[in-house]
Order: sequence, then C-alpha cells, then structure tokens
Amino acid sequence: MESAKDGTSSETFAGKTVLVTGSTSGIGLGIARRFAKAGANVVLNGFGPATEIETLRAQLAAENQVSVAYSPADMSKPEGVAELIGKAVAEFGRLDILVNNAGIQYVAPLAEFPPAKWDQIIAINLSAVFHTTRLALPLMRSHGWGRIINVASAHGLVGSPFKSAYVAAKHGVLGLTKVTALETAEENITCNAICPGYVFTPLVEAQIEAQSKAHGVARESVVRDILLAQQPNKRFGSVEEIGEICAFLASSAAAGITGASLAVDGGWTAH
Repeated sequence: MESAKDGTSSETFAGKTVLVTGSTSGIGLGIARRFAKAGANVVLNGFGPATEIETLRAQLAAENQVSVAYSPADMSKPEGVAELIGKAVAEFGRLDILVNNAGIQYVAPLAEFPPAKWDQIIAINLSAVFHTTRLALPLMRSHGWGRIINVASAHGLVGSPFKSAYVAAKHGVLGLTKVTALETAEENITCNAICPGYVFTPLVEAQIEAQSKAHGVARESVVRDILLAQQPNKRFGSVEEIGEICAFLASSAAAGITGASLAVDGGWTAH
C-alpha cells in the first residue's frame, strides 16, 4: 500500500461500492468523502433537508468523479435497512464495504431513562448493525471479498453514568463484530470496530456552545474540563482521521485484521 504526499493511503477502491450509514453529516460524511476520494462508488444515508442532501450528493460525485447514491432509509426499522441495502444493489449491483456509523444518544439517569428512548437507541445503534450485516454478507460472499467496519465508541470499552442505552448498544456492537469476524474468517471478509473518543463535528460544536452558556464558562474550559475530561490528549479527533482509519481497515494492508476493536480515543481507555 503506497502513501500519498500528505501521508494518507493512496490505495484505490475503484469499482468498489461503499455504503456508509448516517453519512449526511459528521463522522459518516467524513468516511464517505474518504472512500469517494479513493475512487469508490458511495451510498449515502441519513436525514436532513432534501435540497441540501442532493447538493452534497452531487458535489461528492463531481469532485471525485464517482457515482454517489442516497437513501433516506430509517435505520431504526428492519424494513428501512432492507430498503437501504436494496438501494446499493439497485444502483451498483454490489456491496463491497459496509460502514455502520449511524447512531443517536440520550442522557438520563437509569431509573429515569425513558423506555422509548432505550428502544430507539438499541434499534439504531445496535440492531441496525445486525440487520445491515446479515443482508450484506451474501452480497460480499458472491464476490469473494468484503469489509465491514462498525463505528462503535470508547463507550464500547468503558462505561459512563447516565448513558445506559448508548453504552449497552456500543458494547453489543463490539460483541457482534467479533462474531461476524469469526463466521467470515476464511472468506476474505473482515469485520472490525473503531472506538472513537470525542470527534469534532457540528453537533459537538453546538454542544460546546450550549455547555458554555449553561455553566457560564469559556469555550476552552468546556472543551478541556468537561467534554475532554476523560481524554488524556485533550484534543478532539477529526472526521478525516476516522476516514483514514476506515480506509486502512478496508485496504489490502489490513487483510489480516479482523475481530479487532481499535480505540481512537486519545488515551481515554488507557486509564
């Protein structure tokens, strides 16, 4: 695998189809951009204003001279997942790389945690990973190659108060990753999980502003003393970094890596 002048992998994914769930913004969009840059056709998925998403889709395709499709499928519903996988097949006739990134969060003490929120988080953050994987595997097996990358979280490795559903779901994703890897170990298909700490996205920026106003403290204090309190390197990860890790895990250099949970958390889980 060669490296470009900027230090990134120059391996091409031309002819491959990549599906990234939750990819109309944030981490998912960063991952989609990285694969499009490497020549892959991309299926985007997520919510947002239709005109903005269409502009994004068209720009991503034009800038990288690849084909980009979009599905608004609801990842909380098995039929939505089936619709999404069907979109990839209808558009490109194949699915080579699946990145399970879609996720939501809700924070509340366990005894006060709304059951409906628990069900929704488990559905999107965990059950959707099962449904995409079970439908993607036959497609990957038909071509004798596949990569499944599950975007978990540092909370898949450690717990935090008030995040019962999220922590439970992300721990479950790591278990499902291992099972998938074991079942496909002899099939030229790998399955790995990435466990990011805080990654800077528009949602995190909004959270910084809200915390700053709520506590009456400077932005820098919110970042260092509240959001990154558990992250020893005291800096946010970037969506570009996560995209590079996904590209590596899908590359030929990572063919022997499967069933792994890769912490990308600035040392958070090294405590």
